[in-house]
Amino acid sequence: MPENKDQDQKSQIREKLKKELEKEIYEELTFGVEITPEMEEKIKGTVSKKVSEELKKRMKEELKRISERKKREEIERKKEKEVFYPRISLNQRVQHIILMISVIILIVTGLPIKFHESAWAKIFFPALGGIGTVRLLHRIGAVGLIGIALYHLLYLAFSKEGRETFRELLPRPKDLKDVWMMVNFLLGRKNEKPKMGKFTYIEKFDYWAVYWGMVIMVGSGLILWFVNYALKIFPKFVADIATEAHSDEALLATLAIIIWHLYNAHLNPDKFPMNKSWLSGKISEEEMKKEHYLEWEKIQKEQRKPSPSEGEEKI
Repeated sequence: MPENKDQDQKSQIREKLKKELEKEIYEELTFGVEITPEMEEKIKGTVSKKVSEELKKRMKEELKRISERKKREEIERKKEKEVFYPRISLNQRVQHIILMISVIILIVTGLPIKFHESAWAKIFFPALGGIGTVRLLHRIGAVGLIGIALYHLLYLAFSKEGRETFRELLPRPKDLKDVWMMVNFLLGRKNEKPKMGKFTYIEKFDYWAVYWGMVIMVGSGLILWFVNYALKIFPKFVADIATEAHSDEALLATLAIIIWHLYNAHLNPDKFPMNKSWLSGKISEEEMKKEHYLEWEKIQKEQRKPSPSEGEEKI
């Protein structure tokens, strides 16, 4: 039946295109010309020949347009039917954006300071108004980083959502099993990827790497920022260690963000060009089942549970 329907549709399209072409070519050949009966026959023959030559091409183009339109409509229908789950709350998204902006400022202003002897750095400083301006911007980024770090600690300690999120982010033995299973999957030894919960081992690594980096960056950065006060408390070698730790950890953090986080969160072929959940706070059911199957399964079980009031009514 579907094949017959397709054939009927193609026949209708062909007839419509044929009539349009016949009219178009006839008008083109007879424009401004006085037609005699003898010429009429010749023109009809020419029209018929040109129609048969052009019809195949037009038919192909029309069927392609119809196919593309159907694909777009199918995609739109899927989008309308698609189920989304809450993934990141507004509070968490705002924290992430402030952290992101602060880190970008720190990287853009920090790397030229680290590589100040390089030719590109010497061009960079005058472009921003000199080393003084770059240092000021760097400290503004540092204030943003310290502020959001302190806020996040309060968020974890005093909000229910924060405490629940923190518990989910704690490393567990299953994370090591997931890593091992994923390595075997990538090597072709396993046929399927590990099924993971709300946060994958990749996301947990991202989270804890940030805070480990913050301890080093903020601690060493404050010593360098207020070095005159620090030297009154600590011996000079502490400031020297802070200089090296701050510089090397900054480079390590930059590489981790670009190579690890940016790829896994956005440039991975499954998510390219971007994982939109950091803006929308939602994740599609398809992504949920693919990346957080155990969390999806948990939500399904909770949704199937009757509420206490429903249970009382049944009794």
